[in-house]
Amino acid sequence: MKKTKKILVLNGPNLNMLGVREPELYGKQTYRDLVEAIEKHARERGVFVTVFQSNSEAVLVTKIQRALGIYDGIVINPAAYTHTSVALLDALKAVAIPTVEVHLSDVSRREDFRQISYVRLAVAKTIMGRGFDGYLDAMDFLLGIGDGESEES
Repeated sequence: MKKTKKILVLNGPNLNMLGVREPELYGKQTYRDLVEAIEKHARERGVFVTVFQSNSEAVLVTKIQRALGIYDGIVINPAAYTHTSVALLDALKAVAIPTVEVHLSDVSRREDFRQISYVRLAVAKTIMGRGFDGYLDAMDFLLGIGDGESEES
């Protein structure tokens, strides 16, 4: 019997404000719209998915640690913690679960401080600038369905 794949999707600070926060940059779709798109894609792929968002770095670290032995892959949009969190990097390295870093916008074209990604040191791939589709590409990458139409690190 084939093992069901389990993917944990983690979202960092302010992503709960999608649709309100800088709609010219992030669009008008809401966080609920994002969760629905991810869950629909998971159903279509026959995958179990858990989607979680927190504004707290400590909570995100704990979620990563608790994923060990439960999830086969992690999709993470660390948001602002991308550029500041060695704690998220260390947690990802500790669990060694295949991980894809996702960003709604193309952070490579944004402010200088956004050019540093600590988590990138522990991920298999980075996808940016594809909006909600980046999450779906990340899930497919973890499932071995392709590499998506994304930027890779």
